[in-house]
Amino acid sequence: MLIKFKGDENKRLNSERNLQRILAKINYHVHMDAIRKNLIPPTISKERAAAIYASEADLLNVALFGKTTVEFKNENPDSDRNLRDNATLL
Repeated sequence: MLIKFKGDENKRLNSERNLQRILAKINYHVHMDAIRKNLIPPTISKERAAAIYASEADLLNVALFGKTTVEFKNENPDSDRNLRDNATLL
């Protein structure tokens, strides 16, 4: 019975994790679309546009998590997960 319970619990946790990843991915696309439509003029280079995206992503990460992606990676050099992967639904 305990093994079945643990299996059910693991399925639930994996389902929650998948939901978190899907929500993070959707929200990321919403943010990037807003940046593209409102902050990036169509006349700039792809390199400059990439720099704007990175800057805005860092701004969002600092607002949400209190750190940039680079800071997270420096604090967690052995992690194969990114900053958003460690977020909760809240």
